[in-house]
Amino acid sequence: MGKRITFIGMSSTSIISVNFNQPQVTMDFLRSLKANTVDEDVEVILVDNGSREDHGLSFKSVYPELIYIRSEVNLGFAGGNNLGVKAAKGDYLLFLNNDTEIVENMVEVMKEEFKLHPEIGILSPLILYFDQPETIQYAGFTPMNYLTCRNKGIGNMEKDKGQYNLDSRETGYCHGAAMMCRKKDLESVGLMAEHFFLYYEELDWCEKFKKAGKLIWFTGKTRIYHKESISVGKESSIKTYFMTRNRMLFIRRNTNIINTFFFSIYYILFACTKQILAYFIKGRSDLVKWVFKGIIWNFTNSKNSDKLGFKI
Repeated sequence: MGKRITFIGMSSTSIISVNFNQPQVTMDFLRSLKANTVDEDVEVILVDNGSREDHGLSFKSVYPELIYIRSEVNLGFAGGNNLGVKAAKGDYLLFLNNDTEIVENMVEVMKEEFKLHPEIGILSPLILYFDQPETIQYAGFTPMNYLTCRNKGIGNMEKDKGQYNLDSRETGYCHGAAMMCRKKDLESVGLMAEHFFLYYEELDWCEKFKKAGKLIWFTGKTRIYHKESISVGKESSIKTYFMTRNRMLFIRRNTNIINTFFFSIYYILFACTKQILAYFIKGRSDLVKWVFKGIIWNFTNSKNSDKLGFKI
């Protein structure tokens, strides 16, 4: 454990996370919070997102002060986090995936960035792979190419040699595994759009912060460790459907009709066709129908529709 850093005059923080059928992973997450937020002014809010079994008592045995909210239905990533926001009392909101573990002083280091850079709207730290802790997952994102809905991850798969440790800068987008914002900014920005359900909602939210005149920010001064792909898996019907559906939905919501038109031609004729061919080559023809379903949803639902088109 490193030397504890003391920050003066910082406000309280609500840490919000969502559990869906991952009790052991969530308990490890809570242990990490308990060990690394000693003497910090935090409240921890855990939303159970319609899990098959209610493990609330087990969670509270690990973190007795836990604010536990159980939803009887799965509200998706945005819906679950939004439910947590409504219960939050902190001046700062820190959204963490339940498949992450944090380091000492992370909360205070992130809040200090807001103090140093008041123009920040939403902030993510350096993210490393939990199983490969010397490998970087996220050190920021490049801006979006709205004609292709493509951008690149900065630092992804690089070996962590401390090259981002002093980095603090504007970036294209934050990472949904770890994001902090001021609660008061949500008065103008609003909550995450719940109809995405899974994937792209944090990118859409970043666009809303930008429209409100706020900056999207990365800091390498602190970090988390991410157990990537525990929730959904590398390739699955749910991932294929929502990644296909929401990439198009993101463009519909955040660009004009002309851009959407040209993007749709590129996306359907080239990107999706390439994806379908790849599934056939990999022997995953079972996923092809979910590509089509994701495309079709966008032609049968408005850009603000809350219809999932997928049975969870």
